[in-house]
Amino acid sequence: MKFETVTIKDIARALGLSTSTVSRALRGSYEISPETKKLVLEYAEKINYRPNPIALSLKERKSRSIGVVVSEIANTFFSQAINGIESIAYNRGYHVIISQSHESYEREKVTIQHLASRSVDGLLVSLSNETIDLSHLKQLHEKGLPVVFFDRITDEINTHKVTANNFKGAYDATQHLINKGFTRIAHITNSQNLSITRERLQGYQEALKKNNIPFDEKLVHYTLHGGMIYDEIEGEIKKMFSARQKPDAILTASDRVTTSCLTALKAAGKRIPEDISVIGFTNTNIAELFNPPLSAVRQPAFDMGQAATELLIQIIESKRPVTEFETRILDTELFTRESSEHPPIQPKAES
Repeated sequence: MKFETVTIKDIARALGLSTSTVSRALRGSYEISPETKKLVLEYAEKINYRPNPIALSLKERKSRSIGVVVSEIANTFFSQAINGIESIAYNRGYHVIISQSHESYEREKVTIQHLASRSVDGLLVSLSNETIDLSHLKQLHEKGLPVVFFDRITDEINTHKVTANNFKGAYDATQHLINKGFTRIAHITNSQNLSITRERLQGYQEALKKNNIPFDEKLVHYTLHGGMIYDEIEGEIKKMFSARQKPDAILTASDRVTTSCLTALKAAGKRIPEDISVIGFTNTNIAELFNPPLSAVRQPAFDMGQAATELLIQIIESKRPVTEFETRILDTELFTRESSEHPPIQPKAES
């Protein structure tokens, strides 16, 4: 059976009114008497009439919808950011259409083109691990489609951006490990293409430099798929522990990388923190329930989602072209737990 929506024509026919009278009554026009308004509104409520969003979008040239592109909804960080996005969008009368790139440039490109073809009013984008060429976004932005980047941002497009203080988060985490006595700290991170990768690497390097610990590029492990493919992380863990000089601690740089790394370490028979200490970027709410409880850098994901949405709606609703943009950097928070403790030195057995 084909679903058929109720239209203004149906209401007009039932009440013996013109469609223009019904339309004006539904809009609360002063031209329509209170009695007629009451009659129309009560009947519309009775038959569950709802305005056709497609018709409205054609009339107003706005769809009241926002497209959101993230790598993966199952990622705790992005699920929290989406909650922030929806909390603002809903209250401002916008619908949110969420799409996943799954860390694929091609999928990101097709998704963004599809959202644009569906006439979304604007885009909130967190770039995929594979994305280097931004021409698909540049073309839309140059044509006037509002775009705001969050978390994984770019300097190639002049627009609003919202991100975390990735430098400070990585610096604080690395400094914590150094304070615990670790000197060979491995860093497992995302693709080199991403802004968050570069910023977190810089924070890690700066903490080493401040403590006169030489930077060893062999201790940095990049993952093209950011932990979404477990075998990739497992391979890096095996490579790490087969090296002549093994690390004594690991800093992981994202939600997926962190959880996949913990799984790979367990599969390799490595105990935390007895064999290796770990601290990671993660927004999971159960980090303290891990065994052992996980030390972590937490990002203000919900607040980032809210801020990005507010900035996007400002562009969408501006009466004049927006030419001045800002980059908001929100603070991270470090939580230290047992996973980053230095294992006690075992006394040598007497001979």
